[in-house]
Amino acid sequence: MATIDYSQVKKFESLELLAQQVVEGFITGLHKSPFHGFSVEFAEHRLYNPGESTRHIDWKLYGRTDKLFVKRYEEETNLRCQLVIDSSASMYYPEDVDNFNKISFSAYCCAALIQLLKRQRDAVGLSVFSEKLDIHTPAKSSVVHHKMLYNYLEKIIESETTSKTFVVEALHQIAESIHKRSMVMVFSDMLDNSPEKNDALFSALQHLKHNKHEVILFHVVDKKTEIDFEFENRPYTFIDKETGEEVKAHPSSVKESYVQQMKEYEKELRFKCSQFRIDFVEADINKGFDQVLLGYLIKRTKLH
Repeated sequence: MATIDYSQVKKFESLELLAQQVVEGFITGLHKSPFHGFSVEFAEHRLYNPGESTRHIDWKLYGRTDKLFVKRYEEETNLRCQLVIDSSASMYYPEDVDNFNKISFSAYCCAALIQLLKRQRDAVGLSVFSEKLDIHTPAKSSVVHHKMLYNYLEKIIESETTSKTFVVEALHQIAESIHKRSMVMVFSDMLDNSPEKNDALFSALQHLKHNKHEVILFHVVDKKTEIDFEFENRPYTFIDKETGEEVKAHPSSVKESYVQQMKEYEKELRFKCSQFRIDFVEADINKGFDQVLLGYLIKRTKLH
């Protein structure tokens, strides 16, 4: 999976134009990959399920691809999607103007997803939260609505915040605010994770499932530093972006304990998501947009 050259990304003045380029590249890549079947005319076809009627198989497409696809009708294509972004202070890590931080990566991913959903004639809404639910739009499919969402995402990329994370409260509020069954895609580093809050956090995720929504959790991380704790062999002052608390430490003296705790937390998060039938996708900000687009596409394919 290709990494992202952030300096090249920033050359695009329009987030919408960038999203178009990302999706075009993604679709081209799928044609050359084992996932080729996903990429053929998203809105017009779906994979044939063995046992169903062969009446609507597109035999011309079969001749070109050697795969069986069924012509998809309008009622099969309409999906409602809600993109949910955690915009709390921890999402503005790392502070490097030449690379993605977690919030800008999430916003770019959402822009690409909007473009992909637009191609599939699906409705999309956007929710953004930190200490409260800052933005919440209903899911629509109009051109004007898409322009508004891109505008919100551009503001998120350009903004800064010192807000703390209230994932639990925000997810409950979002679950109650989405009145029609939807696919909900959450972008968060899930760092509202003190031991006493873990059960409440998983309860909030379960609330989305209880309301009949299909949920994908994109766990947005800078894997190199936040999970693998790869730092130079020198003293550092680590600062909690949400509380301002400072800890001076030498990476070599705390790495083993830190990595173990992070692995245990991620394992628990994956396990709970599996229990609640929530798709868990680790979204490393250094590994490109395809990991997110493919995660969505695989989930969508499971629904048919």
